[in-house]
Amino acid sequence: MIDLNPELLAAAAESKAWPFEEAKKIVERYKTTGLPETVLFETGYGPSGLPHIGTFGEVARTTMVRHAFHVLTEGKVKTRLLCFSDDMDGMRKIPENVPDRAALEPYLHMPLTSVPNPFGGDYESFGHHNNAMLRRFLDTFGFDYEFASATDYYKSGKFDAMLLKAAEKYDDIMKVMLPTLGEERQATYSPFLPISPKSGRVLYVPMKNVDAKAGTITFDDEDGAETTLSVTGGRVKLQWKPDFGMRWAALDVDFEMFGKDHQTNAAIYDRICVILGGRAPEHFVYELFLDENGQKISKSKGNGLTIDEWLTYAPTESLGLYMFQRPRQAKKLYFDVIPKAVDEYYSFLAAYPKQDWKNRLGNPVWHMHNGNPPVIDLPVPFSLLLNLVSASNAHDKSVLWGFISRHAPGVTPETHPELDKLTGYAVRYFDDFVKPTKVFRAPDDVEREALAALEQALAALPAGSDGEAIQNASLNVARQIERYQDHSKQSPEGGPGVSVAFFQMIYQVLIGQERGPRFGSFAALYGIAETRELIRKALEGKLAA
Repeated sequence: MIDLNPELLAAAAESKAWPFEEAKKIVERYKTTGLPETVLFETGYGPSGLPHIGTFGEVARTTMVRHAFHVLTEGKVKTRLLCFSDDMDGMRKIPENVPDRAALEPYLHMPLTSVPNPFGGDYESFGHHNNAMLRRFLDTFGFDYEFASATDYYKSGKFDAMLLKAAEKYDDIMKVMLPTLGEERQATYSPFLPISPKSGRVLYVPMKNVDAKAGTITFDDEDGAETTLSVTGGRVKLQWKPDFGMRWAALDVDFEMFGKDHQTNAAIYDRICVILGGRAPEHFVYELFLDENGQKISKSKGNGLTIDEWLTYAPTESLGLYMFQRPRQAKKLYFDVIPKAVDEYYSFLAAYPKQDWKNRLGNPVWHMHNGNPPVIDLPVPFSLLLNLVSASNAHDKSVLWGFISRHAPGVTPETHPELDKLTGYAVRYFDDFVKPTKVFRAPDDVEREALAALEQALAALPAGSDGEAIQNASLNVARQIERYQDHSKQSPEGGPGVSVAFFQMIYQVLIGQERGPRFGSFAALYGIAETRELIRKALEGKLAA
């Protein structure tokens, strides 16, 4: 249900948030003809491997643009989101992340929906399995979409009229394609890819004849026999670049986003769409996701994070936030980004009720939750939970709840289910990614002096002191030690400020990590007595040992 209050509509018209900027392009598209009854948004998916987070991101981002369009048009125009799978493509190489790769070798170059499913189960093919994996997650996240299979569309005849038009416009399509190819490729190229009636493979062969009137193509099959096939009924498919434009024309697509690797081909897709009598959709080009080594994420390589891996350690909303932020900027997508994404999501959520409409429409949570963000009280951030797990060596979330309930009376798993969910994620993330990399170091003489003074300062605090009092006490300790004085800053008393090196030292020595959240908040949650004991263990050499 769209809130049509005047303040929202006015803010939407002026909003610079990228989903609104894209939605305005669609409105402008129909400025002279008037808005149609239905606007079609589309996303494409190549099921050559298991779906990865980039695939999810395309659907999530398109959904955000779709919702912004709903607001701009005051809900008066129907919209559809079609998730289209290119599952009729030939399997050109065997993915590295499938079991028994050798068993798939006989099926190279067959349509993905003709390749046996290497994962077992009831799915009739590799393509059907990968499509199901995509739909499973999209359904879990609650997307409103329709799923479409290229195999189904080609075989059912939904593309027949456009394929016949492609045969009619064969020469025009070749004029677009040939200048983009090398000399050798030009000699054999055809926009039509026949499916061999003998081997079942997708053939990259030159055409001996294209009969537009009969709607047929003639070519030599793999055994050299001259073969004529109708271009209709799923006997033939188009090369991927002409296929893009054909699909846009056949389905009358209004908006499609794609990765930067498609950007140089976008003009080709557009021209072919127009040749076939369609109107090219509005585009949005996003940057690609990279793995921790800066390499492009690939379904066939299986590098980077999978959807299931992210959701093992964090809620789906954190993933939605990561997709919203800076879509035109390349971002690394690996496990280290998860904690920050979780905390940022809840920070944006907490800020939302206090904002005016202009700032609300720039807040990611408005776009992620279709204009209706939930109200969630989260008394402890995720990063603090991770450090609590690290300090307490907790193996299950019940240990964390002992600290949380003492720190925040009345806060329980029942009263704060969202926090309870995060405690489970924190334990899991710590065990798998933080614990194996923890390296405690022994303090040097200056650091021993600083830690001893910090332990005494904590001992002098009244029982129940809050994070702010603990933070101030630790700052007072650091200001007295020359190594930790930062003369580029000024303390409230007029002296030098405190270098971040002081708190880095605390986390390296006490927690075995390079960094952590605000120390005062951590010590308040963990407990002053427990923090003092941690310092004593470090000074006795028990942690580094």
